[in-house]
Amino acid sequence: MCLAIPMKIERIEGAYASVSAPSLEARVNIQLLSKPRKGDYVLVHAGVAIEKINRRKAQETLVFYRQIAEKGVDL
Repeated sequence: MCLAIPMKIERIEGAYASVSAPSLEARVNIQLLSKPRKGDYVLVHAGVAIEKINRRKAQETLVFYRQIAEKGVDL
């Protein structure tokens, strides 16, 4: 199974963006996105932003991942 991490675009530099999530920062390729902008929330998998999502969905997903991690569930 593959997981994508919801992250927020902080800065755009050409085909790449600096993104962040709680306790995590990364530089990812954004070429699959249509008109990415600073402040957008995206799903990141293997160094690539694969889809834009709304802020609420991003936060719900991060809470879900945190709950799984706290319970020690293997995915």
